[in-house]
Amino acid sequence: MTTLVWFRHDLRTLDNTALTEAAKAGEVRGVYLLCPEQLDEHVIAPIRRHYLRRVLDDLAAQMAALGIPFDIVEAGHFRKVPERLASYCDQHGIERVIAHREWLVDEQRRDQACEAALPVPLTLVEDNLLGATQVMKGDGDPYKVFTPFSRQARQHIANDFPVCRRRPKAQGKAYVPETCPVFGEEVSSASWPAAEEAVLSQLRRFCAERADDYKAERDFPALDSTSRLSAALALGVISARQCLSRLRAECGDSIWDAKSGPGSWMNELLWREFYRYIAHHYPRVVMGRAFQAETEALNWGNDQALFEAWQQGQTGYPVVDAAMRQLAQTGWMHNRLRMIAASFLCKHLHIDWRWGERHFLEQLIDADFASNNGGWQWAASTGTDAAPYFRIFNPTTQAQKFDPDGRFIIHYVPELSGLSGKALYQPAAMDNYPPPIVEHRWARETTLALFQALK
Repeated sequence: MTTLVWFRHDLRTLDNTALTEAAKAGEVRGVYLLCPEQLDEHVIAPIRRHYLRRVLDDLAAQMAALGIPFDIVEAGHFRKVPERLASYCDQHGIERVIAHREWLVDEQRRDQACEAALPVPLTLVEDNLLGATQVMKGDGDPYKVFTPFSRQARQHIANDFPVCRRRPKAQGKAYVPETCPVFGEEVSSASWPAAEEAVLSQLRRFCAERADDYKAERDFPALDSTSRLSAALALGVISARQCLSRLRAECGDSIWDAKSGPGSWMNELLWREFYRYIAHHYPRVVMGRAFQAETEALNWGNDQALFEAWQQGQTGYPVVDAAMRQLAQTGWMHNRLRMIAASFLCKHLHIDWRWGERHFLEQLIDADFASNNGGWQWAASTGTDAAPYFRIFNPTTQAQKFDPDGRFIIHYVPELSGLSGKALYQPAAMDNYPPPIVEHRWARETTLALFQALK
């Protein structure tokens, strides 16, 4: 039997369930359907496009080393995928297609269309830590709150710890792979490892050297304390199973203690799982709607000039400006800063969270649609298990707490390099740095009034 492995957000040869299952059945081919029009529709960042191309080149090289034919086929848009995939199956004598299940709306509709159009069976297998219905409340409904979800998820994982699959054996002689074509505007992602082995080395280093201190240091953007694996996870260069398996191998049973460094990092993997779970069970959240329907009536100000000042890192709040400049310059933003920047946009500038969600998608190398949406709705107090509406970050005190010596701020806002102490966090009038575009107390009172008007 010739089985076609349809690669999507699982661009690896190790711990690839679909590839492993295909190899058990006989001859294997691989295909990736490139959809530039879909990427345009979802405003995928130029740095993310470059990273995807590098990842695909590495995957092609690995498949070539295994002697498994692998093709990158341009399909344009998801709606064209069924026809392209059916044609590919006919051309290569495919008898079965196998792929990992994807949970978001557009992806599920695409797969349903493929099931109807393909001349051969389409088998979907799980690639997340948990299945979509594996963690449910006693009444059979999905969870809406992270804590009970994570508690039950940890129990499932403890009872049946995920097993990583080996890379399949070589199928034939190695060959020289073709490279992925350029598709759209790109920005260099060279500082991010794209090769599977390099990403695995990065995972090993993090678990061995930084995981123990993760909880204590994770909120300080000037420290190199995070794993920097988010971009690789978003494209499936590495799996959550591999992350959890390596974490346990290095840190042992401390992963079960959520107050430990390893346990805190495991919690981040579960948040990723939770937001996918929410997107699956409540698909309105990835269709531009708030999880809390009543918040659709919020009277956002949506001032374009304020939005552009936020985008450009010219708000007069140093930590917000440093965060936004980090995003613009690197295509990535530290997680604590994502919370601060998102809260500021929604609760200081009173701009619709959807504007910020889209801007992050346009910039981030690690944009994961469900996680990005979940983070924005959390900050805006419109989502599931969101921050209470009256929780409004003070950007000045956040900066003092999480960048106490100002190292991060000064790196990205060099105009302030001559300042220290209170003057750094609340600079006086300067020729080359703007005054605050909004006053914190007024912004807080206005936000409270906006939400109270919903009652």
